[in-house]
Amino acid sequence: MKLSRLFLVLAVGTGLFSACSKDEEPTVVIPPSDGSQLTLNGGGGTGSPNTVYVDFSSDSTATRARTSWVLGFYGGAEYRVILNGFTSASAVALNKTDINTVNIEDTAGVKMAIGQGAGTLSMIDDVYGDLTKTAIAEVSATDANNKVYLVKPETSSATDPATWFKIRVTRTSNGYTLQYAKLKETTIKTATITKDDSFNFTFFSLEGANTVNVEPKKATWDIAWSYAAYFTATIPYFFSDFVVINQYAGVSAAKVDSTVIGYNSFTAANIAAQTFSNKRDAIGSSWRATTGNGIYKNFYYVVKDAAGNYYKLKFVSMGLNDGGTRGYPVIEYKLVKSAN
Repeated sequence: MKLSRLFLVLAVGTGLFSACSKDEEPTVVIPPSDGSQLTLNGGGGTGSPNTVYVDFSSDSTATRARTSWVLGFYGGAEYRVILNGFTSASAVALNKTDINTVNIEDTAGVKMAIGQGAGTLSMIDDVYGDLTKTAIAEVSATDANNKVYLVKPETSSATDPATWFKIRVTRTSNGYTLQYAKLKETTIKTATITKDDSFNFTFFSLEGANTVNVEPKKATWDIAWSYAAYFTATIPYFFSDFVVINQYAGVSAAKVDSTVIGYNSFTAANIAAQTFSNKRDAIGSSWRATTGNGIYKNFYYVVKDAAGNYYKLKFVSMGLNDGGTRGYPVIEYKLVKSAN
């Protein structure tokens, strides 16, 4: 960490000093970064293997294997379960509530493939991040109302139901109980997931049968870059180089036309005139062309982070006719207004 960004604030007033123990540590105040340029380690290619989380205020990234998880269990007040929207994971509800009675015969006529013309939007979570519109319904406090779901991770075969999972989720006093197994398995596994409000979600790998470290704490990331499930017309479709915002922690973003006000000229005085969105796809794929033209140089973004800091953000290169490398995008951001 740069020394210029680290300040010690000591209580030196008589009243404040007397209220503190002599052994009490001084308060450490770390101001937000003034900005930087970062290369995101997406792992290369169009369907990059990594998801990269970025925190502007600390100039940090967290790189995670994109297919390392399948289910996310919400840490907030509601009981919600999400699918991995950075993969082709899909889910379909069965008209059964006893997971022990579900077997390969229950897949008759069920198609789990999504994307590029296959599947429906009901098989994935809401692309805007609305937690009331997830493929898996809200986990009910009444156990008998919680159905069994068929779930196909991206790593499973779309045509071989034996590779799919059956799952059922119920509530506990402070979290969730997950029952799961592959369709031909007779032994049902059980996992207990405890809510942790410092994270948006607790993530679970069905293949690995364990919780997985994925997102940083919800207050410590702003955007994530990845390959992602989205839509075209009324069907699921997959986009490379997709950017989501940390909407559940209060992050929002606005798109700015540089022909109206240039990136270098944008200051705190220009913030009020912008229209901010708190939807998951507030940035999405709008920063780059879907063909070979690369980045739209006439657009940039203003991002308000969870702490209330405002950053202007522009994409420098992504590997399509812009001198970059596909799967390793370069971003630049600058602090416009500090929350403090």
